[in-house]
Amino acid sequence: MDSLGFKHHDHSTCISGGVAAVIQSCKEAGLQFTPVRKRVLELLLERHRAVGAYEILDTLREEGLGSQPPVAYRALDFLVKHGFAHKIERLNAFIACAHPGDNHSPAFLICRSCDAVAETATVAAGGRLGQAAEETGFTIERTVLEAEGVCPNCQGKPE
Repeated sequence: MDSLGFKHHDHSTCISGGVAAVIQSCKEAGLQFTPVRKRVLELLLERHRAVGAYEILDTLREEGLGSQPPVAYRALDFLVKHGFAHKIERLNAFIACAHPGDNHSPAFLICRSCDAVAETATVAAGGRLGQAAEETGFTIERTVLEAEGVCPNCQGKPE
């Protein structure tokens, strides 16, 4: 399980590697990776937590990259649509994909104390859900799996 969101690591390499992977994927797919899209991805990677659209918009406004909500939402929609970011439904926020360019079904571990989020991979058609789908003739196209609990960094801290 990849729970990098809860572990210490070389954050600058994480950011540069994530951006490089998305740039490469966009080149291969013929997608336009605009400066605003790149900056939104960088913000998600820098924060290393789920980030709301208005927090992103505030930063874009401060940096002179746009002041209207559609600017942030269009960039986020692009990143999510192409698998470079994910929407965390429980938090109504976004996080950079830990495996950009890979075809995977992510699951999210969300800390209820600090809102840190770690991404791990799961099999959408596996387990009981996949079995139920198979038995009923249903084809799973997308799943969202979010588990809430307490991360290792917050365990043992007073609430």
